[in-house]
Amino acid sequence: MVRAGLAYLAAADATQLPATTQAECLRELEQADAVVTAARASFLAVFTAGQGYADDADYSAVSWLMHRTGITRGAAVGHAAWAKRFASHPRVVAALATGQVPESAGRLICLWTAKLPEQHRDDASEVLLAAAAAGLGLEDLAALFAEMYERSRSERPDEDPDRDFADRAVKLATTFGGAGVIHGDLTPECAEMVSRVLDALGAPAGDGDDRTREQRHHDALAEAMRRLLAAGLLPERAGQPVKAWAHISLADLLLLDADSALQEQWTALVRERWAAHRARASETGASDGAWLDGDAAGAIACDAAMAPVVTGDINIDALADLVRLCVELDTRQRDSVRDAAWAALEQAVIGKAVDLLSGPGGLASFLRRRQLGARLGGPSLPLDIGYAETVPAGIRNAVLLRDRHCQWAGRCDQPADACQVHHTKHKANGGPTSVKDCVLLCWFHHQVVIHRWGWTLVVNPDGTTTAWNKDKTKVLHSHGPPARAG
Repeated sequence: MVRAGLAYLAAADATQLPATTQAECLRELEQADAVVTAARASFLAVFTAGQGYADDADYSAVSWLMHRTGITRGAAVGHAAWAKRFASHPRVVAALATGQVPESAGRLICLWTAKLPEQHRDDASEVLLAAAAAGLGLEDLAALFAEMYERSRSERPDEDPDRDFADRAVKLATTFGGAGVIHGDLTPECAEMVSRVLDALGAPAGDGDDRTREQRHHDALAEAMRRLLAAGLLPERAGQPVKAWAHISLADLLLLDADSALQEQWTALVRERWAAHRARASETGASDGAWLDGDAAGAIACDAAMAPVVTGDINIDALADLVRLCVELDTRQRDSVRDAAWAALEQAVIGKAVDLLSGPGGLASFLRRRQLGARLGGPSLPLDIGYAETVPAGIRNAVLLRDRHCQWAGRCDQPADACQVHHTKHKANGGPTSVKDCVLLCWFHHQVVIHRWGWTLVVNPDGTTTAWNKDKTKVLHSHGPPARAG
């Protein structure tokens, strides 16, 4: 009934309604949004307390919301926050359930009153809710709360330093183009150290330095991070030294002939793919490195240790030719005549196999060995070594670059730097150590779900994953179900 009413409003032509009706609908929708928030908080609080998310092998309610309802991390975190407020701020949730205040005002009241001593929160919420219902604006509500807060400080003057310390936070978010936005609340001592570093490394570099103060501070922060990485003072992550990943395409590494139309088309295609990778990484919060092109790629390539990783796509169009050549080769083998035509046919089979695995974007290891110079033309790192006690750096890096985040079949957004390399066939059972037989999993899905709860994860031939629990009553797929016939 509720959805039917909302669907009716969504389909209605608002231009045919008078302004008074439009205004009334907007007010009602805000009240409905508040009621939905209260209802969701109630159900989610109970769902979280009972760990209902564990039935789907998710590690938190936030993870379950993201993977089972399709909402973004920000929305899931917001819903989970209201589930916590259901117990800590029951009066505010009750006001939302009756449409007394909009969701945004209720959230602010919860954030404000959480700063008060626990014994005063309920009374303060009641006063603020009544003032909001009476029409008091947010600025006046903030002023009213400020008075309450100042009065409460006299009751606990020694607790404020600890409370300020507990509020410390830094958040780095990525934008569509891969750029970063930093938000934070720094303690006084941290703020002082950051200020000193930015001032020391961000001083103007002579009369020709036309950078703004903000630009100099940005460059100073980048320089400080580079120096910290180069100093080797950071602890290892997953058994490997900390390093900054920068992805640079062959289109920007190769000195291509500007007069070649074919090479220009290939360069444009590679850069389009690069832009897609960069956008995907920024939207998903992936931590598999910066995706650079153009001048930025050229700048970092001058002074960076570069490790070429050859990747490729499956070129389905080459499969038919490969099958035909293999049949022809098999016929010649039965004739037992090894001649020039036989050798040429073998070379054709090998070439077509390379085409199949290199994909339409091609070039693969040939360009790595022949076009990038002696420094990058050496032997490749081993990516398949059979049984091994540990996962070598070459295989670990290849799996990290391929998977980029936890590959749990039920979906998981934990980034690569928070994951471990898992053998799909346990090493104790003779599982080989290779890129094909390893997969990236976060600590929870690796150590808890698989090794403690007894789930099994397999990697399918098409690269998707499937998992099932110990008694096979629950099966998860990283891909959608097959389309129905007809």
